Amino acid sequence: MRYDLNLLPIFIALMEERSVTRAAERLGMTQPALSNALARLRLMLKDQLFIRERYGIQPTPIALELAPGIADALASLDDAVLGQQDFDPASAQRLFTIAPNGYVEFVIVPALVARLAEVAPGIRLRLTPYGNDLAETGVVSGTTAMVLGRITDPPDNLVVQHLMDESLQCVVRTGHPLIGDSISRDQFEAMKHVNVVPPGRLRAGLFQALAQRSLKREVALSVTNFFAVAEMVAATDYIATLPRLICRRLAIDPRVKVLPPPADLGTFPVEMAWHVRYRHDPAHRWLRRVVADTIAAVS
Repeated sequence: MRYDLNLLPIFIALMEERSVTRAAERLGMTQPALSNALARLRLMLKDQLFIRERYGIQPTPIALELAPGIADALASLDDAVLGQQDFDPASAQRLFTIAPNGYVEFVIVPALVARLAEVAPGIRLRLTPYGNDLAETGVVSGTTAMVLGRITDPPDNLVVQHLMDESLQCVVRTGHPLIGDSISRDQFEAMKHVNVVPPGRLRAGLFQALAQRSLKREVALSVTNFFAVAEMVAATDYIATLPRLICRRLAIDPRVKVLPPPADLGTFPVEMAWHVRYRHDPAHRWLRRVVADTIAAVS
């Protein structure tokens, strides 16, 4: 039987997004074009594949059974084809989807974008959220080029590269009435804290570090990103415990000051993970080197 290989990435996108609209956006297609492709998929694979529900689509049992084999077939095809291609970053035109956690997006991505603009102006990035579930990012199937952050329990089809270890520091407002150039354990535990949620893995790591040192923390305010922390701390007598590179960025704000924590809170890893299908892709190998070099430069 002859198969239309162009339909297989569409099948994977529908499996992961569980939405015709989101899958079309990810693939750069119109919804009518994707619906037409889905009709051809159903004919080719002799199954309904996806059933419409109130909040999207759900795969049929046959679609669930086919998905791992199709993803592996695409990976093998990429290995065979991409490994033979040359890559010139100065002239290349390519879009990479990456999934950085909130920490990486704040401290690494701006430097990465600046570097790409300098050496590879035709390379574009699309950012997708990286929370607690690697599968949701698309990296497990290979539709997302890489995830950046703290990688835990990766499946066998992901390659994980350690990039750096990061430590933690504290931030308070300049002129805080109780805090000078250092903070004691008693002061830390007596103060109200600003917490950042997500990123999930980083947040869990902080809670674990505090628990291991028997440090108590009263969270008075939770914010959804690092950008809000400086404003919250500058306007209150609260304190925030954040990664060192985040604190370095915030320290340029004269309204806040950075202090060491009252105890050694250890370190957490910053890692990069990608699907094995990209191991021989020259463009992907080049991007991995740029990401690693960028993190080394900013750390």
